[in-house]
Amino acid sequence: MDPDNQALIKRIVDERGSADLVVLLGAADPDAVEVAVETDREGDPAYVGPLAGVPLGLPVVHVFEDEVKAQADPTVYEAQVGFFALSFDVEAITAAVRRARGDV
Repeated sequence: MDPDNQALIKRIVDERGSADLVVLLGAADPDAVEVAVETDREGDPAYVGPLAGVPLGLPVVHVFEDEVKAQADPTVYEAQVGFFALSFDVEAITAAVRRARGDV
């Protein structure tokens, strides 16, 4: 996760707290997804961004996960996400999220 996104997340948590926040990812690369989950939960593993050593403990989901899809308007989801779900390896991406969260 790039330092600019880390700074944005840190600023939001600093301003609003973390109680009602959920990180919604849209990354298409399983490795990038795992790093993003780890960064938002445990802090920047590379120790180069604003979240280095800052474990926020935020819940993280991916737009491809069934639980997210079930909460979206089907027409909007299909228009905004459907093409990407056909273009990328959804199973690998969602497996990476589950692995990084420790769900498996």
